[in-house]
Parts: sequence; structure tokens; C-alpha cells
Amino acid sequence: MRVILLTGKGGVGKTSLAVATALGAARHGHRVCVLSTDPAHSLGDALGQRVGARLTAVADGVVAQEVGVLSELDRAWSEIQDWLRELLREETDEMVAEELLVFPGMEELVSLRAVREIEATGEFDVCVVDCAPTGATLRMLRFPDALRVFMEHFFDWNRTGARALRPLVERIGQARLIPKDEFFEAFERLYAEVEDVRQILLDNDRTTARLVVNPARVVVDETRRSFAYLSLYGVATDAVLVNRVLPDRAASGYFARWAERERATLDDIEASFPVPLCRAPLLDHEPVGAEALAGLAGDVYGDRDPAELFTRARPIRLHKRGSRTSLEIDLPGVKKEELDVTVIGDELLVQVRDAQRRIALPASVAGLQVASVRLQEAVLHVGFEP
Repeated sequence: MRVILLTGKGGVGKTSLAVATALGAARHGHRVCVLSTDPAHSLGDALGQRVGARLTAVADGVVAQEVGVLSELDRAWSEIQDWLRELLREETDEMVAEELLVFPGMEELVSLRAVREIEATGEFDVCVVDCAPTGATLRMLRFPDALRVFMEHFFDWNRTGARALRPLVERIGQARLIPKDEFFEAFERLYAEVEDVRQILLDNDRTTARLVVNPARVVVDETRRSFAYLSLYGVATDAVLVNRVLPDRAASGYFARWAERERATLDDIEASFPVPLCRAPLLDHEPVGAEALAGLAGDVYGDRDPAELFTRARPIRLHKRGSRTSLEIDLPGVKKEELDVTVIGDELLVQVRDAQRRIALPASVAGLQVASVRLQEAVLHVGFEP
């Protein structure tokens, strides 16, 4: 199943373009599901009809769903939350405790379990995901790495320690301090599900992101950073959707200076992103409803199938030449001074501005010496040799 993730800065028209992408794909004969994992669901607002936590037919060949974050968290996290809630109940009030029980990025990632469930039905060719704004999406991408480190380095030790200490704390009446086996079993299930979702996200042959941007300097700057962060986390971007472009007929008179500034920004967008750009005009009305959004799909994609893989890319690649191995990561828009690379054991720690990624090195590389690190033509090259 083809998976298309739409994300961008809040307010750029991401939801409208997600629905337009779904409707355009359906017109090319695909069976399409459009999901919203954004906690501020607005699929129903864009379609002008009610959309809820259950699959709802919204047009020929298209169903929509606004994933219920709270119910998904309850399904995935309830046994873990029960212990944490008990642990916190004497330290803070109930409302604060509930906020502390959800880690950054977890809501969005747990919501993406719905993609796996949609695929399991076998009823859809394409799943278009209206993701949360870029900040939350990036927190979501960080979460699997953090969970993996915990599971690999601390989980078994904590479980063994809990079993050893439980008889002691039960004698002194503090059994709530030690989690039960159900807690660890729930953590293992959560880890397996998160890993399944991660594998879907990192499958560059079927899953790509599309960044939605407006021709405004602040939006472009954030989108440029987001493109690099997505690459760092292994998610390929196959297109940038430029929304609300001033039509040529409006580029005179009162709007002349606006049009001139926008043309300069559009030139900057073309130079910043090494993927196809699709443009949607600034309309004189808000596109609401399936018919209007299908028209928007025509503006954005023309006759092209939106479900197409517009760019084939692998943001993270491993090349072996003789005894030397090179790890390459696409980092468009990143400067050398914004980058830090460190090897810690069998992991490569890459920090780009305020984003950090731990990349587990394969067995063929782990233990080799780092021979070179260079950023060349928007690609980070890390060379390893015996």
C-alpha cells in the first residue's frame, strides 16, 4: 500500500491538500483512505461533513478517518499508564499526572498505528496521512529511537530488578513502586507496534513525505529545516507542495509588490528543494467540500497521478568499496557549523541544529574506525575503515 505523509507548518493548508491528494488519487482508480493524525482534526471541516474515529465514505473511492488519539493511547499504553499514575498520585494532582503520562511524540506515533490497520484490511491501495504540524511530526520521529535505546540497554535489567525487589517492597507496604509483569509485557507490545510503524515510515519504496509550504519567508525557512530533519530520520520527501501562490492575473496594481516579493521567494523554494514542486493557486474562495477539493487536486497535480512516487530517494545509504565503507545521509540546507557527528559504541550520533538521531550501525561497520566526515553537496559522508 502506498503511504503519503503530508506535513508542514501550521496554517499552510496541509489538510486541504491531503484531502485533495486523496481525491486526485481516487480519480486515477485507486482505493484511498485519508487519515488525520493531527490532534486538531480538521478533515471534516475541509470536507464540509462529519468525519469521526470510524472510516467514513466521503467520495467515490475515498474514505476518511480522524484517528481518536485518546482511544489509541488507551489501547497501547493503558497498563503502563496505570502504574505511572499510581506512582504519581501522591506527588501531584490528577490533571498534572495525566499530562506527564504521555511522552513527546507518542500521541502522533501511536495514531500512526492506524496506517498499519488500514493496510491489514487489504481494501486500500493508497493511504494519505494528514500529519500534525512539523514540530510534532519531528517529535514523533525521535520517539522510536529513544524507545529502542531504552529497550536495548535498560529494559531487561529493569525487569530483572523489579522481580528481585518485589518481595521486599511488598513487605514494607510499597508494592506500588515496583511495576508488575503486565507493565513489562505492555511495554514489549508497544515497542513491537512502534517498530512496525517505523518500518512503514522508513520503507522508501512506498512511503514518502510531502511538505506543504506557502511562499512566505518564515514558512520556507522552517520547511527547509524540516526537509533536512526528515532525511536525517530516514523519511524520503518526494515533492514539495507550494500552496496559495498569487495568480499571474493578480500580479499588478495593488498586489505588484506582493507579487515581486513572492516571485523571489518562489525562486528560493526552487533552489532549496531537490524534488519536484507542485503549485496550488491562491483562490478567491475557500475550497470546502469534495468537489472543490477535487478541483484543487487538478490545480496541484494536473493530469499526474498523486499516488505516484514523484522522486525515488533513499535519504540514508551505505556504500562499500573494498575495505572502506561510507554512510551517506542527505541533509539539504544544512551548514557544516550546524552539524555534529560522534560515534558511541556501535551507534552513530548525528546532531543537526536541535535535532538528534542515533543510527545503529550494521555489524559490517560497527567496530571500524571513522576515517573521514565531510559535508559535500548537501550530503553527509561518514567514511569507515579497519
